Amino acid sequence: MAHREAEHVELPIPNGWFAVAFSRDLRIGDVQPLHYFDQDLVLFRGRTGEARVLDAYCPHLGAHLGHGGRVMGDTVRCPFHGWQFEGGSGECAHIPYCDRIPKKARVRPWDVLEKNGMVFVWHHVEGKPPEWDFPVQPEIGHPDWSEPRTFDLEVPVHVQDMHENNNDPVHFQYVHGMVAPLPSEIEFAEDGRYYRIVSTSEQVTPFGTFEMSLIRDSWGIGLSAVSSAGIPDAGLLMYSSTTPIDAQNTHSRWLLTATNNLVDLAGEEFMKNITAGVRDDLTIWTHKVHRARPVFCEADEYLAMFRKWTRQFYSRPASEPAAD
Repeated sequence: MAHREAEHVELPIPNGWFAVAFSRDLRIGDVQPLHYFDQDLVLFRGRTGEARVLDAYCPHLGAHLGHGGRVMGDTVRCPFHGWQFEGGSGECAHIPYCDRIPKKARVRPWDVLEKNGMVFVWHHVEGKPPEWDFPVQPEIGHPDWSEPRTFDLEVPVHVQDMHENNNDPVHFQYVHGMVAPLPSEIEFAEDGRYYRIVSTSEQVTPFGTFEMSLIRDSWGIGLSAVSSAGIPDAGLLMYSSTTPIDAQNTHSRWLLTATNNLVDLAGEEFMKNITAGVRDDLTIWTHKVHRARPVFCEADEYLAMFRKWTRQFYSRPASEPAAD
């Protein structure tokens, strides 16, 4: 008999860079509570414009800094007794009614990067500092590209199971109604943190018939870009970050843009189809289990490679090797 508890293998939360907000949703002076990586955090933008993330609970009497906290310079002020914590170091910078600050008056600061229209946090189970980086996406914010559309959703599935779709060309045929899988090539970077899949085909476009490439880039588990190439001076881009809320739930953010000369001809349809496709996947993600030892067939080469590649992003083994 099939029971979810018996069939499902729970994966741990991976290490890496994960988005915790869209940049445009965090103005100077904003303070927001977060819950990611099965931990409570506070996000704020100080007066210098820097986005900061700290552990949520004040070491004094435990107030949550994200609920009623206030920005003071580059600190966040506790709503309970006014203690202020530096965004970069997490150390208490000021106690309004006491000159002497206790040595233990600090909260953990998180490493933050802000680029590509999102605020990213480095998560590592063992508390290690950032071990790798990811590039700026030049299309985002470029004057020749449209103002990015955004959408996000929470899904009751592990972040790895969502990212795995990039390496599953057959599912595009059966879930999304596309034609048979296109000829593709995969390439891994020397440092192993990044890989690219390129699929090619001849396509009729509003600008003529071209040899088109669909390029899928991935940096760590959960950060990816899908772009098109082949039409001179024209293109489409989908950029996404999927962040663990905990081991069973994820929050996925999507940013979509197109060149100005293509946005009205094909860009809006591209964006609409991407969001519709995500919702097609949602039913599968919501009800699936994770197989630590999936029964792969010989056509599942990219899936097997992906499973092996993901192991580097866990501090403890995520699963056993895939079965033949």
